[in-house]
Amino acid sequence: MTDDAVVTAKTALRARLLAERRAVPAQRHAAEAAALAGHLEELAGDSGTVCAYVPVRGEPGSTAMLDRLARRGVRVLVPVVRTDDDGAPLALWWGVYRPDALHTARFGLLEPPQPWLPAETVAEADLVVVPAVAVDRRGARLGRGAGFYDRSLCLRRSGVPLVAVVRDAELLDELPAEPHDVPMTHALTPGCGTVALG
Repeated sequence: MTDDAVVTAKTALRARLLAERRAVPAQRHAAEAAALAGHLEELAGDSGTVCAYVPVRGEPGSTAMLDRLARRGVRVLVPVVRTDDDGAPLALWWGVYRPDALHTARFGLLEPPQPWLPAETVAEADLVVVPAVAVDRRGARLGRGAGFYDRSLCLRRSGVPLVAVVRDAELLDELPAEPHDVPMTHALTPGCGTVALG
């Protein structure tokens, strides 16, 4: 498949899956979010630091995933989106998660207050939890297409799990992938819990 064909396939698949997410009833989303919170707490085990994200716009999960980790004393870091002067994506910065201090930022994201930590802070994480539109059983992740995470995940420590959070139907057999896509090591779904990939 040519590079253009891969991009076209990703765009079409992303649009379909996001439309399916928007159609998920609120009650079902809440039940799946509760299941994900329990699975993530179990997966995190005795992690000292977890890099995660704040779910928005129908993404699987909720802040309950983060709250449960924080209550156990886990240092939870969430991303801060940055771009260069031309609007091109840069590696994510990080901030300490405090549920009462999140603010609305670009792209409708919820971000932590300053002080922010540099992109290299992801190397302190024992577990990195990544938003995804879909992930396949080889570890290929379909994101929203901007590339913020692909620029960031290469900075993690070797061997640290990369976990894509998706709905059960978004764990697919195969996705179109590009060479710069950073592969996930695991998927986390409401029904299956933690699934090893690769």
